[in-house]
Amino acid sequence: MEKDHLEILLEDMHGKFDLIIEGHAALDRKIDNKFEELNEKIAFNSFKIDALNTKIDGVEAKLSQKIDDVETKLTQKINAVETQLTQKIDAVETKLTQKIDGVEAKLSQKIDGVAADLKATDARLSAKIDGVAVDLSAHRADTELHHGVYQVKDPSAC
Repeated sequence: MEKDHLEILLEDMHGKFDLIIEGHAALDRKIDNKFEELNEKIAFNSFKIDALNTKIDGVEAKLSQKIDDVETKLTQKINAVETQLTQKIDAVETKLTQKIDGVEAKLSQKIDGVAADLKATDARLSAKIDGVAVDLSAHRADTELHHGVYQVKDPSAC
């Protein structure tokens, strides 16, 4: 009986091992299926990431080009404005220089005229002063000749 019992136990254990092996095989297939699904999802996500990177690179290139174009246009505009303002400043400088030169010439003429008038006035006054000096000298000489007749009086005594 022991042998029969042992055979029964072995047969029972063999059945249970078969169940464990079948369960293990089923789990192994499930894991393999999940790995395949996961690999497909990873491949799809990698494709999407590559597509996004390509789009991002394209947008970056376009924006860089636009920035370069804007910089070029603004530089040209700034240079044009600088040229225009330089021309205007040069024109104003020329006009003001001409006006200053004209005013300087007029003032020089007026100053020269005033200097000439002043010299003429100085000459006239010098001649008059010389005439008064001569008259005064003659008067003094005449007064000294008539010493006893003319006397200078103190104005406060009057």
